[in-house]
Amino acid sequence: MNTTIRNLALVCAVTVAVSGCATQNDPNERAKVGAAVGAVAGAVLGHQLDHRSGKWVGAAVGALAGAGVGHYMDNQQQDFESTMQREREANELEIERLRDDTLKLTVDSEVSFDFGKADIKPSFRPSLDKLARLLQKYDRTVVHVVGHTDSIGSDSYNQGLSERRALSVGDYLASYGVPRERLRTEGRGESEPRADNATEAGRQLNRRVEIFVKPIVEGQEQRAYESPRYY
Repeated sequence: MNTTIRNLALVCAVTVAVSGCATQNDPNERAKVGAAVGAVAGAVLGHQLDHRSGKWVGAAVGALAGAGVGHYMDNQQQDFESTMQREREANELEIERLRDDTLKLTVDSEVSFDFGKADIKPSFRPSLDKLARLLQKYDRTVVHVVGHTDSIGSDSYNQGLSERRALSVGDYLASYGVPRERLRTEGRGESEPRADNATEAGRQLNRRVEIFVKPIVEGQEQRAYESPRYY
């Protein structure tokens, strides 16, 4: 018996079992049975990520229905803003909502890393702990960590530094419990400056880590795994 037939048989068996357990005196019987069967069917028939290719096959378990994406990301944004209020007031973290409902968190590298280093400062770890808890709570997302540098040094040095910094943040989030299959890290070196590298103020803005939290939308699951490009 192939996997599809096996899954369908399991759904049918659960449907019969749940229906048989319903009481005739319950006026909401149909709704309750339908909800239970739907949940089981989704869990059984929903396809998972093919980790070898990085692509989704069919509908993903836990993906957001299109109509619910905005509300889900609204709640997540509000939680991020309230939980990370101290960091925002100290200009250590910026939070913005992008056009496709992605949340973008920009972390000041002066706060998170020593100059030219990729080790996370101990003083910034509590902030990442709070972020990790939120990412665990809102688990229907893919998290892209992107490192950036200023233009001091060679292109290859800056590219490597940006990659190491992104990886450090990704590893830290994973160590706290954010599943690695939801994490993507990359470095873009000095290629996407926010400000003019001719001034120290501009270079400080360019030294940053950006965290993009992309919703997993039913029927468009692969988009959540695509590298974020907004520049």
